[in-house]
Amino acid sequence: MMNVSNEAELVEAIRTANGPLRIMGGGTRGATGAEGAPLSVAGLNEISLYEPGALTIVAAAGTPISTIETALDAGGQRLAFEPMDYRALLGTTGEPTLGGAVASGASGPRRIVVGAVRDFCLGVRFVDGSGNIIKNGGRVMKNVTGYDLVKLMAGSRGTLGVLTEVALKVLPKPETEATLILHGLDIASAVQAMSAALGSPFEVTGVAHFPYSAGDDPATMIRLEGFEQSVRYRTGALKDLLGHYGEISIVEGVPSTTGWTRTRDVDMFADTPGDVWRISVRPSEAPAIIAQMGDGVRVTLDWGGGLIWALAPEGTDLRAALGPINGHATLVRASAATFAAIPALPPEPAPLAAISEGLRSRFDPRGLFSPRKVDA
Repeated sequence: MMNVSNEAELVEAIRTANGPLRIMGGGTRGATGAEGAPLSVAGLNEISLYEPGALTIVAAAGTPISTIETALDAGGQRLAFEPMDYRALLGTTGEPTLGGAVASGASGPRRIVVGAVRDFCLGVRFVDGSGNIIKNGGRVMKNVTGYDLVKLMAGSRGTLGVLTEVALKVLPKPETEATLILHGLDIASAVQAMSAALGSPFEVTGVAHFPYSAGDDPATMIRLEGFEQSVRYRTGALKDLLGHYGEISIVEGVPSTTGWTRTRDVDMFADTPGDVWRISVRPSEAPAIIAQMGDGVRVTLDWGGGLIWALAPEGTDLRAALGPINGHATLVRASAATFAAIPALPPEPAPLAAISEGLRSRFDPRGLFSPRKVDA
């Protein structure tokens, strides 16, 4: 494996490459389905700027998320998009990195309210497939002309270039949080309750449903954050609003935080045999889509039903079983043989595929990055 410790070394490695490269950060996503010579950018590890008053942090792409969160916590701030930690789900080690989170578009439960990782990216530096250093954006939100490369790089899975630095907008940490838990709802009722919570004036910041929780008692979780007095008032008002759905309990503080960390990281499917799929759909269509999966598939719902995590028997082509849907299904965890038979990413519609190919040919003319899966 080749390791680089600065941007100049990365430029040289890319310019002298004579075949596909597999860019590696913290190694938390594993190497299944990946191709190319491994090239680690974990050495690009530095917080170069943190201005709490400006709600801005700038760090090298190989910087561990934990390092960034420690620095932000000292300033009473946080990454509002809640980047997922894949280690438990995939059984990997290493450290999730900033570059991996941005490249994979890793956004957690709060995404449905505050936005995705791309909405918090202010600027990026990256090296394209020709070894050119490209910088786009800055340290404040502003309009841009031409390609919005900041948004383009977020979620690009490393197919357009290798991130070396990212500037992010951060937000203050709330004083407290509380979670309402609605018990015993079926999936259709849970989606209705979550939609009602999101449509209320009570500023919820997370809505998830677990058809199988402790004792197989379905649990629907609704999170509120902010100043203690405000959270207390909104919790009571939301409980009154949703009271007709049945039994509701409330957890606060650490138990609430722990529950949403497990939701973010899909811990309920960790150490459980089977393939894991991530399905993005319209929340209103989630119950019907889940019904199509059959009895052998277990699910959890996030984003009010807009994100379905599905645990399917090994080798199941869930994308084919569902057929055309208003959304997309990504295979996240499977054996090497299954990844060889079933593409991890869904096929793109022809017009979008043409745009994607045009962008890849522009930024990676030698095809160094495209043939592999990003490693976060």
